[in-house]
Amino acid sequence: MAELNWNDLKVFLAVARTGRLTVAAQKLGLDHTTLGRRIAGLETALGARLFDRSPHGYALTGHGEQLLPTAEGIESLVLTAASDLGEADQSLSGTVRLAAPEGFGSYVLAPLMTTVAERHPELEIQLVAIPGLVSLSKREADIAVTLSPPREGRLAVRKLTDYRLGLYGAPAYLDARPPITARADLTGQRFIGYIGDLLYAPELDYMHAPDVDIRVGLQSSNLIAQLQACLAGAGLCVLPAFIAASTPGLVRVLPDHVQLNLSLWLVVHNDLRRLARIRAVMDLIVETVSARRPDFNG
Repeated sequence: MAELNWNDLKVFLAVARTGRLTVAAQKLGLDHTTLGRRIAGLETALGARLFDRSPHGYALTGHGEQLLPTAEGIESLVLTAASDLGEADQSLSGTVRLAAPEGFGSYVLAPLMTTVAERHPELEIQLVAIPGLVSLSKREADIAVTLSPPREGRLAVRKLTDYRLGLYGAPAYLDARPPITARADLTGQRFIGYIGDLLYAPELDYMHAPDVDIRVGLQSSNLIAQLQACLAGAGLCVLPAFIAASTPGLVRVLPDHVQLNLSLWLVVHNDLRRLARIRAVMDLIVETVSARRPDFNG
């Protein structure tokens, strides 16, 4: 019977999740040639080919697909054991990777990093603030803030907050046009919004209304780019209230007639949620959002 060790399975999981030897090597802090030898050694020990190699990367074979849930189960046991034996890993050191939509990541989480550094100087934070989704199941992040609760996976989920969105413009745009006093005045205006076929979440598909002919003259996949275009006078833009609250130069348009409501969810993998460093960062996020509740409510 082949003798396996956890380090070999960690290598297998990293390659399976990234699909690329070089990326997996970076995540593990190993040289990619060393990683390649470790994979080859694991395949020899098991007597089975685990990956199909191609110029496009590494793809799991049937044997690899069979090994994946077992390896993930062992990973969960190792994390649980480390947590239990270390009294939930009370060490507030190490790395925590946070993933969030670019607006929340840039305007809420990024300023929070000063507090994290002051309270927990041994923590290293990796902030992934991008217009897209990451997978906690694939360990692409430790903690995620999402626009909707995930439906699958061994995840712990809690509602972080509701937040409002409104329509905003800059004086450079508004002063050059007749006043907007009713929803009918929005017809013919130039709007800034997302690129439809690049939307990563259905909650962001809000540029339509039954009573207004909306023309999105400028489209971007990035909310921060939309904000900057709005500030420069390129058009009207739908923005979260928590961003508008900290951005001088924006004017709310039709606050009594144009308003959207969305939610943010805090998600962590079940295997990690008891770790002290994970709990500490999650508690700070909840604390910050609670303190800024008026900004989220608009």
